[in-house]
Amino acid sequence: MKAFVPLLFLAACASPAPEFMGATRTDVTLNGRDYTVFQKGERVEVIRLGYARRGEHQAIRATMIELIPRVTGCRLREATLTGDSGEMRGSLDCPA
Repeated sequence: MKAFVPLLFLAACASPAPEFMGATRTDVTLNGRDYTVFQKGERVEVIRLGYARRGEHQAIRATMIELIPRVTGCRLREATLTGDSGEMRGSLDCPA
């Protein structure tokens, strides 16, 4: 049981990919789920926190895409989007 406790703490935190070290971090709750958005320049990473059951992933992915312009104030270049309902990365078009 003692070995399991540190895993709970790791599952509750979001760490950015190496390219997002030093990025602006925003924690958001939307539709009952927690997400962390990292923005560095015109790049963005969104991480879902917590467990998702089978059948929920499509809606989660749509929510993650919806979060990007809300949090960053920039338009997502959808052709650059990679990832899944756990973690996504993409490029942005930000106003000058």
